[in-house]
This record gives sequence, structure tokens and C-alpha cells, in this order.
Amino acid sequence: MRRPVIVVLRVILLVYAGMLIMLAGCQRQFIYYPSRASEQGLLDIARGVNMEPWRDPDDRIIGWRTSSDDDETGNVMVVFHGNAGYALHRTYFSEGFKSISRSDKWDVYIFEYPGYGARPGRPSEKAIKEAAVSAVHGLTEKGHDVYLIGESLGGGVACYLAGKKPDDIKGLFLITPFTSLVDVGRHHYPFFPVGLLLRERYDNLDALENYGGPVAFMLAERDEIIPASLGMRLYEEYDGPKKLHVQEGRTHNTLMFPPGAEWWDDISAFLLESGG
Repeated sequence: MRRPVIVVLRVILLVYAGMLIMLAGCQRQFIYYPSRASEQGLLDIARGVNMEPWRDPDDRIIGWRTSSDDDETGNVMVVFHGNAGYALHRTYFSEGFKSISRSDKWDVYIFEYPGYGARPGRPSEKAIKEAAVSAVHGLTEKGHDVYLIGESLGGGVACYLAGKKPDDIKGLFLITPFTSLVDVGRHHYPFFPVGLLLRERYDNLDALENYGGPVAFMLAERDEIIPASLGMRLYEEYDGPKKLHVQEGRTHNTLMFPPGAEWWDDISAFLLESGG
């Protein structure tokens, strides 16, 4: 009887080891799901939704924007979206801030990650953070008051920027955020040493320790991808000004962003009054 048991255990160990190797070597394929498109195709889409290219000093497109007046200073909201699609899939943010009934004026910039849309490169935590720092620096240099939206994975980018440049970031709006990507991985893969395997960390708890500005949180009550408990923990442990919205009954991909919803005004007022 011992020999069959030993054979079974060896098979189990080999399968487990193989899965560890796969998770370690292919982890970015599990994290990033970029959609690609031609630059001309994206320019055509942008015209149809009243967006314009956001370009860097070398005239390369790094995202999309609602305003074309480079010399205007005002409130800028930079969107760092989730891990799938590309920037122009998130125009609901520009529509939402455009619908605000107060006198608040926002210019919305939607950042394109390296390797997404028509932007060259490959997505990784290092590449995305470096590109984000450069893009936001270009806006603060022009005198804009810069606020950030971090949606899902994008919350890791927004929190990093806030922690790295706390004086430059006036406020954050985090949608389905997490404490760290390691915690998300542990939730989905409890039988693997995720903390040892994961290179992409996005540690939001650590990043926000260096920030004191206003942070608005939007959670999905029944989030099956990023448990709402992780977003709630991030909210509870944040010491600065904060506001919480929970969309009841919603999952990660069924959150609603209808233009004109009252919470757009609520979040806008909170960010501007607490971070101005």
C-alpha cells in the first residue's frame, strides 16, 4: 500500500510545483488584460466621444482628455483605469464629471498604460508607475490642481502617486480598491505562497501612509474579484479625510456610473472642499 501512496504524493507535488512555476512565470498574463487598437482607430473613436489626445512633450499620445486649452489652469482629474481594455473604454468618467450640477469644473484626463491601446511597451508595475509619474508631473508643472481616480488595479497607481508626491496630488477617488495585490492573490489562491511569488505588489496600504489628502472610496458590495472587505480595510486604516460610498448588490463589473447620479456631486464637493 505504501508504494501507491508515495506515487500519488509525488504526482501531487509535481503538479503543485508545476502550478507554482506557471504562476511565477506567467503572473503578468494573469494581471493585465490589455486591448490593442491602431492610433488612427482610437483618434476616430475619440472624436465621436468628444475626447482629444493627451500628448507628452515628444508629441506621443499618452492618453485622452476633455479639454484642449493647454494654458488653462484648473481642476484636473486623471483616471487610472482597471486592468482590462484601454483608456477610451472609460469615458463614463468624463461623462460623469461633466454632468455635475454644481459649478465645479473638471478637465478629465484618461491615462493609457504602456502596452494598452496604441501605446507601445509592455504593462508591468514598474513601467506603468514610471509612465504615470512622468504624465502627472507634466500636468503639475503647468499649474493644474491634480486629483486622481484609481479604478481597481488603477488604484495601485493612484495610491503610489499620492504617496510619492503627496504635495502634488490634491485628492483621490478610489473605485473597488484593495490593500495590496498580494492580499487579492491570497484570496483567490489560498493554497499558494503568493507573497513569495508575486512580483507585481501594488501595496496601497503602504503608499497611503505617506499621504494626508482627501480620499473618496467606492466599493461594490458583492465584489467577486476584489473583496469589498479589502477596500473597507483600506478605508478604515486611512487616517486622512475620507468618504465612503457602497453600491449595494453590485459586483466588480456591474458598478453603475450614470451621468447625473447624486454621488458625482457628492464626491466632487468632498474632494474640492477637503483638498483645495
